[in-house]
Amino acid sequence: MEPDRVVYSPIGTRPRLRWPGDARVALWVVPNIEHYEYLPDPIRSRDPWPRSPHPDVLGYGGKDYGNRVGLWRMFEVMDRHDIRCTVSLSMAVFEHYPEILAAMERRRWDVMCHGIYNTQYHWGMSEAEERAVIADCIATHRRLTGRDFAGWFSPAATFTHNTPDLVAEAGIKYYCDWYHDDQPFPMKTRSGRLITIPYQMDINDAMVYRHAIEAEEFARMITDHFDVVWREGAESGRVMCIALHPYMMGQPHRIRHLDRALAYILGHEGVWKATGEEIADWYIAHHLPLIERHLANEAPRRAPRDRRAGAAQ
Repeated sequence: MEPDRVVYSPIGTRPRLRWPGDARVALWVVPNIEHYEYLPDPIRSRDPWPRSPHPDVLGYGGKDYGNRVGLWRMFEVMDRHDIRCTVSLSMAVFEHYPEILAAMERRRWDVMCHGIYNTQYHWGMSEAEERAVIADCIATHRRLTGRDFAGWFSPAATFTHNTPDLVAEAGIKYYCDWYHDDQPFPMKTRSGRLITIPYQMDINDAMVYRHAIEAEEFARMITDHFDVVWREGAESGRVMCIALHPYMMGQPHRIRHLDRALAYILGHEGVWKATGEEIADWYIAHHLPLIERHLANEAPRRAPRDRRAGAAQ
């Protein structure tokens, strides 16, 4: 049986999505500001560090560079383009590095929770364990900022079958563990309301670097991706996510390529520089009722089918 979380809906048949100011593209830039533990405990289904025996100083040092140096270069670039980012945040960062908290607060950067540590995977967690981690994240952010965060992206993309239900139950608005669309979309949960917002595993520096793609080529991927969604956005709004990691694009030989790609995008009309929460709030208030009516009208045609059951008849 196919997953029953999201209804299939071809993007060209949906009601037109209109962004503020009739923008074509909602651009959200998502730096992943993470903390990788020097000696993770416990180690669950996968060892976060490839070098053993522990500690993996080479691996740890490379990640630590992002918070010590790379992020501060990234702040300069985003300030230059007046971009208010949404941070995919390992919540422990705020406690380990209060300077990062202060810098983000000055800029009013938005937070999407990325778990506690990026070395504590959710794979294999029981429902009760995962619920407790989500509650800890909410309490930590509220204690340190006085606010609630609006989005969830599981650490190292290690979501479970229960994750959508648990984040909706906790009152979180949007979810980024599914990479299935170029528009937000409602997700079925046991209770509450949850929408997905497009996050990127293609326009993602950490993913492409694994395939020996360097920064100049990554910048070209960003601009090529933008050209397509900007053109398509004339018919119905699109979301473009640029997923970044300060330990990657914050390197001296890479940062200028990010700067150049952002300048290209922002040289176009019809680009809404948005945060994850702003995208979620606009979509829920202005478009979700339209898409829900559309899906309700489509429901009789899309009754669940099990091909295996049909073949057995």
